[in-house]
Amino acid sequence: MTDHSTGHSPPGHDLPDAGLSAIISERRRLIGLSYRLLGSLADAEDVVQETYARWYAMSPRRREAVASPGAWLSKVAGRICLDVLGSARARRERYVGEWIPEPLPEPERWIGGRPGAAASDPADRITLDESVAMAFLVVLESMTPAERVSLILHDVFRYPFAEVAEITGRTPAACRQLASSARRRIRASTPPAAPAAGRAGVVRNFKQALETGDVDALIGLLDPGAVLTADGGGVVRTVLRPIEGGERIAHAIAELVRRVTGVTLLERTVNGQPGLIAQQDGATVTVYAFEITGDRIRHIWAVRNPEKLRPWTSA
Repeated sequence: MTDHSTGHSPPGHDLPDAGLSAIISERRRLIGLSYRLLGSLADAEDVVQETYARWYAMSPRRREAVASPGAWLSKVAGRICLDVLGSARARRERYVGEWIPEPLPEPERWIGGRPGAAASDPADRITLDESVAMAFLVVLESMTPAERVSLILHDVFRYPFAEVAEITGRTPAACRQLASSARRRIRASTPPAAPAAGRAGVVRNFKQALETGDVDALIGLLDPGAVLTADGGGVVRTVLRPIEGGERIAHAIAELVRRVTGVTLLERTVNGQPGLIAQQDGATVTVYAFEITGDRIRHIWAVRNPEKLRPWTSA
């Protein structure tokens, strides 16, 4: 897994007298960390806000005594995420229909950076491709909170297990075992992805087949064992159970497109991967993320929950 280039604070951020700008500049990394741990941008933003609240609740003398403000913020955010994961598991058991992680648009639209700033960083782009792909996040959902935290902090953000242990309240050896178990689950669940150019071509062909209503073309693009999972959260009408089988999916999605008028399909990057969005009257109503193996679509995630589409509509 790619080393996250911003896994630790940049030079100068670890000074005891780190100023406001240095502390606030950690926000991008903290949002990225919290999103990967929680699969929800809204929850990640809440975690970062709480982390900063705890930092500024300390007296100036206590803040000055912190040798590494960036590391302190990360540890606090990690502990808050661990607590949130425990309660999130119970919330998602009561969720109406399937729960899918919140889809991310282009990075500059969710980290509050300058337009184009994040996308111009090749290291950041590689990390986005690997560690926030929808297929990867969905597998994370099947893990225990401790497995998820150990894997993300160590394998993605390159924190040593000694530091991971401080966050999880376990021994470094236990965290190493948790990360190893999580890695095995990732390898078993996510086959090698097709090259980026190939994935984009498959998504483009899928879009064209949808727009023309070509069911045979859709069937040809879908793996025979493909799965379509939709998420409306009980707020909008959607398929409550996954649809299995490429032919069934092709007929179901083609019928949906025929019945709904005034919808425009657009190619967009979704969680660092080629994807599609459906817009109606200028608002994003569905985001489609894909898992593609070879030249076939293996899984489609269709997110329609308006709460999860806020970053797409506001963008």
